Amino acid sequence: MDASNFSLQLTGLLAILGAFLYATGDVMLLASKVNLDEYPKLKPFAKLLSDAERMAALSPARMMGGALIGVFSTPLILAGFWLTYQGLTASGSALALISLLLFGFASVVGAFVHGSFFYMGEYVHALNQVDESSQPVIADMIARHRKVLLITYAPLMLSVILASILFSVLVAQGGTSFPIWMAAVNPVTVTIVWMLGKRILPQFVRDWTEGAGFNIAYLTFFTCVTLTLWNGI
Repeated sequence: MDASNFSLQLTGLLAILGAFLYATGDVMLLASKVNLDEYPKLKPFAKLLSDAERMAALSPARMMGGALIGVFSTPLILAGFWLTYQGLTASGSALALISLLLFGFASVVGAFVHGSFFYMGEYVHALNQVDESSQPVIADMIARHRKVLLITYAPLMLSVILASILFSVLVAQGGTSFPIWMAAVNPVTVTIVWMLGKRILPQFVRDWTEGAGFNIAYLTFFTCVTLTLWNGI
């Protein structure tokens, strides 16, 4: 085994690890269910919270750990997309670089989005603990936080969609280091398959993977990328 091939394999394994850790962070932040009847102070803000009330049941340490795991896993995700780019370069198309840049942009913005859920959780805890007279201040902070999330989610999702389309088009045209069937495997298509397929999974599996769908898709995608490039480019 030559050094270059080993580095590709190691990069793939690190990307898989990164996606697994990121998904674990998602679970730590979002895999929770609460009954609003048990949180009477939150009930008037059910529409504003829109499922964020689940974070009231999470400890600050768990939320902090979940946020930090995802943020610190981002370099491994970027390594995975660098590996993906290496598999596309044989096509000689500039679209390969554009795909890499779009995936990279989405990963950097995604780290901000993921980490910010810790602050959302803190707001929810505060909303549940302060006096009712002080709740409007916290509610306004949550509303502004949600606005920031919407602003960042839009370009993030658009970048992933466009990058996934470019990946699939390049692979389908041939000339890359990927087999043609990999054109059907990208983060978007795998996410769709996960969203449809998880309905047949046991309820406890769905509960404990809540919020982790996108990084489960990354985990699957990087596994396929690594396996198909395992013997070199």
